[in-house]
Amino acid sequence: MAWVLLAAAIVSEVLATTALKLSDGFAHKGWAVVVVIGYLTSFAMLGRALKLQMEIGVAYAVWSGVGTAAIAVIGALFLGEALSPAKVAGIVLIIAGVVLLNLAGSH
Repeated sequence: MAWVLLAAAIVSEVLATTALKLSDGFAHKGWAVVVVIGYLTSFAMLGRALKLQMEIGVAYAVWSGVGTAAIAVIGALFLGEALSPAKVAGIVLIIAGVVLLNLAGSH
């Protein structure tokens, strides 16, 4: 159940961060509301996952790493942002770090 809550936290955070870009500095109030609700939901779900005895280092690494990688891909695919070889390498390193933390956390 903790992993399901963590996945919900990641989805909420990615939606909120995407809405943050679309809010144009909170000029668009509808997107600003999505930002606030998304981040509140994300932190609530992350907190509930931690309450179920998920290790904080692993949970935060997965939450931030997957969120960062997803936002980079969304930015490139839908928001016209560049996805350079260096950014791709960074995403690969983030994912590798998350995997390593998960493997280390299970022993």
